[in-house]
Amino acid sequence: MPARRSFTPAELETFRDTVVPDLVDDDVRLLFVGINPGLWTAATQTHFARPGNRFYPALLTAGIIERRVDPAAGMTSEDRSHLLGRGIGITNLAPRATARADELTREELRAGGEQLVALVARVRPRVVAVAGVTAYRTAFAEPRARTGLQERRLADAALWVVPNPSGLNAHDTVATLAEAYAGPARAAGVLPA
Repeated sequence: MPARRSFTPAELETFRDTVVPDLVDDDVRLLFVGINPGLWTAATQTHFARPGNRFYPALLTAGIIERRVDPAAGMTSEDRSHLLGRGIGITNLAPRATARADELTREELRAGGEQLVALVARVRPRVVAVAGVTAYRTAFAEPRARTGLQERRLADAALWVVPNPSGLNAHDTVATLAEAYAGPARAAGVLPA
């Protein structure tokens, strides 16, 4: 299906439970972890694709990426190459697409945490940044976790919890997200220390 910029609610619903492949290669230094794909992400097969999601604008503002990425119609091969070339990878705690993250079960998030540990052991990024403190708390049974650098590590990677870039997270702006994402990017060597 060719990528496009708008979908009806009925069209988006057809992508429920679709899996979006990870964006990773052997040179990932910083692995961003979303909660799970939204329906728009599933429709375009592009992480953080929903219009209004602030992930890519925050990466650009922080200097983590060097060019604008507009994923709403589907990421181009050049966009994917740019991210991977900068040492950025993207995955999710839960693989299946839903309209909202709160449709996931506690068991799905915990299983996703276990699968993330296995992925990190295989890919070996320097830093993992989980975008969403509530999902992180559930996935790793750490009910008191806060955003920022965590004491625990995943495999050999430093672990950060950063704010979720969804438009539903009204607490953060592109600027505050950029600041939060810059910390793990510096730790991973994607940005200068």
